[in-house]
Amino acid sequence: MVQEERFSKTKKVVIGVMDILLLHFSMLLSFYLKFGNAVPDRNYETYTNSFVFIVLTFIFLNILFGVYILYNKSMTDFLYITIIIQVILTLAIMAVTFAGRWFAFPRSVLIINLVVSTLVLFIWRVVVYKIYEKFSGSKKVMVVGFEEDVKSAVFNFENSKSKRHKVTLAVLSNYSENVAAHLEEVDIVYLASKIKDQEKTKVYELLMQSDKKLFLNTSFENLIMVNPNIMNIEDESIIEVSQFKIPSEDDAIKRIVDILFSLVLIIITSPIMLITALLVKATSKGPALYKQVRITQEGSEFNILKFRTMSATAEKESGPVLATSNDARVTSIGKYLRALRIDELPQLINVLLGEMSMVGPRPERPFFVDQFKEQNPYYYLRHNVRAGITGYAQVYGKYATDFNSKLNFDLLYIKKYSLLLDIKIMLQTIKILFDKVSSKGLDEEAELGGNHSISSNIKILN
Repeated sequence: MVQEERFSKTKKVVIGVMDILLLHFSMLLSFYLKFGNAVPDRNYETYTNSFVFIVLTFIFLNILFGVYILYNKSMTDFLYITIIIQVILTLAIMAVTFAGRWFAFPRSVLIINLVVSTLVLFIWRVVVYKIYEKFSGSKKVMVVGFEEDVKSAVFNFENSKSKRHKVTLAVLSNYSENVAAHLEEVDIVYLASKIKDQEKTKVYELLMQSDKKLFLNTSFENLIMVNPNIMNIEDESIIEVSQFKIPSEDDAIKRIVDILFSLVLIIITSPIMLITALLVKATSKGPALYKQVRITQEGSEFNILKFRTMSATAEKESGPVLATSNDARVTSIGKYLRALRIDELPQLINVLLGEMSMVGPRPERPFFVDQFKEQNPYYYLRHNVRAGITGYAQVYGKYATDFNSKLNFDLLYIKKYSLLLDIKIMLQTIKILFDKVSSKGLDEEAELGGNHSISSNIKILN
């Protein structure tokens, strides 16, 4: 297993080096397309002077966008990611060369390179992905647990964009005996339920002896063990469980970043917000903005600001109702504002006021929070941090994810929090703008459950 992990890291380094070489090749080709064989020395020297910055920014963006993580990607993902990274990189180069007074770096070369590098890198990533698919192959998965949990897990695997993981066996009872009898038929065992400790320990031992991989669900008992602190007291090592809270010093830095980001984005997007306000007023009766009570840190209430996308009397008769993907109450302009996330822009004011953060759990309405608390005793933990415009659940989850799954994403975010993770989520949010599924809405998502079944090609063991 260690050898496999080292090999995986080696592959990523090799792919990263090739990325840099191809980026360099694209830039040289762009210079050639602009100047032919007579590239002015001062122009090329400007490129060489900024080369280290370009490469570091390029690799940093690749890592943040998960370019080197292949198992959960599709061809479309690589296209979107490549375009977004190259656009951000081009803007960064323009900004740095301007700030550094390197005016000899032609903007025309950067525009040509945007097209050339996007095409070259996308083709390269398609090749890498095809090689990965061919040699890595699919991994056979055995799902272990209670029937409803197994059905849900199988549904998620079968509907994943990547087909790397294929469920072939489902164990619904006599867990350790069935795992032992069929372990050689699979590569991975996914423990989808909280089974008895004795049975769970036996399964763990079997997997370690057979050198098989173990997947665990994000139940509370598993989440609580994320990011532990190991303490040594005399001759005993102790595991200190971290809290579902962001440390105060990190939270202070997060707040400073929120203020800076919200101020800059308010200035940049102010023309868009002005035009949007006029369009909303012109196409339907009612105010351009609407306020709605939501819950944020420590369970406190605040008025969230959004551009109105529904009729002003949308809930006059029905009361609080979660919006659906094709909601009849949405106005003609509203569906476009939702698809492009423009309706969320006024929330930058909420961030500036300290009611929200750029990244955090999406704020829910008190009516639904009370319901969710009754159904899940750990729901209150998501309110240990400020609510966010975007979040871990919005980037890595799906539109149809139910509130329990979203809660697990939120708690995982709190446990794993870092400033780098916030930046990664903000950048990944750009990608989901292109995703037809996730673009149906960030917060008023349908809490879809669904009765799933286990397909006939999966062997069921009782």
